[in-house]
This record gives sequence, structure tokens and C-alpha cells, in this order.
Amino acid sequence: MKKIVVLGGGESGIGSAVLAKTKNFDVFLSDKGKIKDEYKKILEQYKIDFEENSHTEDKILNAYEVIKSPGIPDKAPVVAKVKEKGINIISEIEFAGRYCSAKKICITGSNGKTTTTTLIYFLLKNAGINVGLAGNIGKSFAFQVATENYDYYVLELSSFQLDGMYEFKADIAVLLNITPDHLDRYDNKLENYVRSKFRITQNMNDDDCFIFCADDEITMSHIEKIVLKAKMLPFSQKTTIKQGAYIDNNSLLANFDNNIFSMSVDDLSLKGRHNIYNSMAAAIAGKVLDIKNEIIRESLSTFKGVEHRLEFVLSVNGIKFINDSKATNVNSVWYALDSINGKIIWIVGGTDKGNDYSEIMDLVKEKVKAIVCLGVDNTKIVSFFRYIVPVITETHSANDAVEKSYELAYSGDTVLLSPACASFDLFDNYEDRGNQFKNAVRNL
Repeated sequence: MKKIVVLGGGESGIGSAVLAKTKNFDVFLSDKGKIKDEYKKILEQYKIDFEENSHTEDKILNAYEVIKSPGIPDKAPVVAKVKEKGINIISEIEFAGRYCSAKKICITGSNGKTTTTTLIYFLLKNAGINVGLAGNIGKSFAFQVATENYDYYVLELSSFQLDGMYEFKADIAVLLNITPDHLDRYDNKLENYVRSKFRITQNMNDDDCFIFCADDEITMSHIEKIVLKAKMLPFSQKTTIKQGAYIDNNSLLANFDNNIFSMSVDDLSLKGRHNIYNSMAAAIAGKVLDIKNEIIRESLSTFKGVEHRLEFVLSVNGIKFINDSKATNVNSVWYALDSINGKIIWIVGGTDKGNDYSEIMDLVKEKVKAIVCLGVDNTKIVSFFRYIVPVITETHSANDAVEKSYELAYSGDTVLLSPACASFDLFDNYEDRGNQFKNAVRNL
């Protein structure tokens, strides 16, 4: 019996372990930290051998193959030792793809992944398609492949997941945009990160479709270097597109094989320029899948958006509170600042990922009247913005950040949690950060 070792006992790792067990592998799961009780119960239920708070090398380095959770960097000592031994390392998505015959619609990009993935899933559900939602969202792909039976999957894929994918193939691939993000994991080289994102197109053939943004400079400057067999379906808000999607006279038009969909931009449920792009990508996917125009129109006009992404929480004495905890990079914050009218108290901070704040400097100057830092180490933020924003204050909990923001705000202002950073210094993840923020607002 071949031995599979799973590194990481979070959502991805647990799903991988369960799938490996159901495929009759000898499975061992190892996590350097503590495994949540809910996950331990699943491991025990499936009789999977595991360890927490350590990596026992003897039990790991005799594997036939290692499935590495996306949160574990390649530079981790245990990963380096596995590589030294010449053991194959793959991602959960690669492993699950081996056992999944469903059609796969895969979405990546620096920003808008979760919104677009959820929107396409909503569209397919409305069309009556038997579809699962997985990847970097919800229940892991591997766990669903082990326990469910879907005809289609809509998968949100991060660059970390794409890095461990080799034979996996998307039937429809969506690349929304590329802006510098996670460069700490890519030797601070944008080129490495770009190559990672374009892995979503690997193994595609003539019958597959690649949906991408023709207005995104980094995507367009690299697209010709990538060998692509798939049908190319661009979307743009700046130019007319023959096959793909574009804006004409305030209408969103999507064309595939001379079958045209159109609707007024004003009728889209998701507002803001960035969300027009997300809606365009979804509309093209709908046309490729031959979903009726009225279903696409209804879906794009009724979709409710994603928790922790520009999520309106409450108005308190005329002060709006918006939870954008999912904004873990500078470009996401650009979209958030751009979408808000009036003065902003901006809650920012966390674990820095090599951020360059210069791209949002003009928007911050124009709109932000105070910065409330929420992180363990806020030095970089304070030093960058000290001469741009008149008031900068530091806090170390969601409660303190909300209370301080409320003190600084007047009726008509917006308090925006849009951290530009990862959450792991003070919170379990971005959801935990967003939920603590929302609770603190409700307690004002």
C-alpha cells in the first residue's frame, strides 16, 4: 500500500487525507501546530493516523507522495527535506483532480477571485446545474470529491494552490488580474508570481476557454509568452471585443460563438468598476456553458456579494462601517477607497506581504482623514503615511480599532476596515478579523 503524507491539518489537508484514505492509500497527516477539534474528529472518524505540534521526519520522509497545504511555504524546513529526498510534492487540487471527472471552471487573480467564483457558482445553480463550490473557499475540493458527486465544480485557486498543480486541467480558466501580491513567497520577484498565476492555463486544449482581462497591463504583457491552445475570450471596459465581453453605451455585452448577451450596467447588483470586470467574466462563462440569457441577467442582477468584501455592516449616528477584511493586498484597498464617496477613517495593518503603498497614495491623500493601525508591527504604515494623513493611531484589537475610529468619525464619514495585510499576527484568518470587526461595530 503506497503511503501518502499530508502536511497541514487545516481544511485543505483534512480533505486530502480523507480522499487519500477513501482511495486506499496508507495516510499520515502531520501539522506543526495544533489541529482544530472539528478536524481531529474527522481524522478519527476515517481512522487516519496524524500528529500535531511537530513534524516527525521518520514518518514523513518515507512517503510515496506528499500533499502540501497551500499555507506552508516551500522554504519550510520539512518541505526542503522532502524535496532533498526526491519525494513528489503536490497540492490538494492536483490530488483531487486525479479522481474528479466533473467539468472544472477555475478562477484566479490577485483581486476579485472570491466574488467572481461565488457569482459563477450562483449562476450555475440558478441554471439548475449540479455544481460544487471549492478551492480557496468553503469545503475543500478533495473532501467534496471524496464525499459528493457533482457534474461541475467552480474552483477559486490561489497562486499557492496553482504552484503545486502539474497534470490538473481547467475546462474554463478565468484570470481576472495580476497585481503584486504575496511577493514574500516569490523571492520578491513579480515575474515568479505572474508565472504562478498563468499556471491556471496549463494543459488546456483547443476545446477549452481562457477568460482574461484585456485591460490588465501585467496580464497582457505576459500573455504572448505563454503557449495557449485554448479559445481566448478577453473582457474589457476600454475597447470593443469581438469574442468576449465589453461595455458599449452603458451596456455589458458578452459574445461567444455569435450568441450575444446584453444588460445595462446599472442593473448589475455588484457596483464599482472592479465588479463590472467580475460580472463580465461571469457573463462570458455563462455564455460558454450555453446558459440562457435571462438566467445570466437574473443572476447578475440579484447576486448579493461576498462576506468580508466591501460588506456594509451598520450606520451608527450617520457613520457607515464597511468590512473589507478580505482586502489583504494594496490593490484590493485601491478598489475599496475608490468605491467610497466622502471622508474615510481607514483601519489598516497586519502581517505585511511586501506592500508598496505608493499606488494608493493619491487616493489616501484625497479621501482618508485618519488612519487607525490594527497590527502587531505598524512601523511601515506609520512611516509611509505620517506626512500624508493628519491623524494616525495604533491599536491591537478589533474592539479598540472600532472604538478609536468611531471617536475620530463624524456623521457622513465612512469607517473602512481594508487591511492591505494578512491577518495572522492578531487573528486566525481574515474571516475572524472581519467577524471581530462586525461584532465590535454592533457593540458600539
